[in-house]
Amino acid sequence: MTPAEPLRSIEGVATVERIDGALADPDAPPTLLVEVPHGADRRAHYDALAARLHGPLPADLHVFFHVNTDVGAYDYGRHVAEAVVRRLPACAALVVRCLVPRTFIDANRLEDAGDGLASGGLTPGLAPYVRDPRDVALCVGLHRAYVALAEEAYALVCERGGFALNPHTYGPRTMGIERIDDAIVDALRAAHEPQAWARWPVRPEVDLLTRTADGTSYAPPGMAARLVDAYRGVGIEAVEGGTYVLHPSTQGYRFATRYPGQTLSLEVRRDLLVERYEPFEEMRVEHARVERVAGPLADALVAWLEEALRTPP
Repeated sequence: MTPAEPLRSIEGVATVERIDGALADPDAPPTLLVEVPHGADRRAHYDALAARLHGPLPADLHVFFHVNTDVGAYDYGRHVAEAVVRRLPACAALVVRCLVPRTFIDANRLEDAGDGLASGGLTPGLAPYVRDPRDVALCVGLHRAYVALAEEAYALVCERGGFALNPHTYGPRTMGIERIDDAIVDALRAAHEPQAWARWPVRPEVDLLTRTADGTSYAPPGMAARLVDAYRGVGIEAVEGGTYVLHPSTQGYRFATRYPGQTLSLEVRRDLLVERYEPFEEMRVEHARVERVAGPLADALVAWLEEALRTPP
């Protein structure tokens, strides 16, 4: 990738935005990547792809979309990018937002990731209710296009010594949903009944996904501990690996292990970011809440980038 061949948005796949600091060289590669694989968080994103599919889908599947979409991940990720280049005006950030709803195929999974991931708390790559061969071909094609774009973005930033942030959000409780199948909407409605909902374990407000199942960390040394302390300072509970680990079926794992010490993935509870948590409906993020979550992240990335820029390649 050269300055003459910048990454570009792909309709129906991803938006690509470069945010330059006030003193940034527009031809220089970005030093920060914000890659949002679950960025399709608006009902319009769901409706656009659903309208292109031929085969039948479970009734009211939009309920699953709203429960499972990473509302707010793009918002706080982009806010971090803006804050970083404001404080490091010679730098630029690249923000890549996937537009493919994970309800149909998950851009953060390997293409062949199957439905056996439920034991690790993960949803599959291609949803099992996407069966029509034309729909399978369409979804797999969108997945491949996004992954190829993400690979270029990571290479552009990380192979030149930059950093990649992989923002996610998750629901406030871990529900005991055993599988994703045609009955997923009924299962979700049952899980949200008041008596059932009260039984599900509450998740940490922020969960830093830094380690694999064997305990190996791929985040920058000390960053997780500093972030836990920084979040505590603003009244947010943060932990390292409280709900998930870096799983080999995910693209996040691939990039973390490819660029050790140059990436960070995290989950933020959606109820910390939205005006009102309504799991079956489209939710709106609140700017002040986004700022509160993004602040400690921006501080950590500014510190990392300042050190990286002082260190010769």
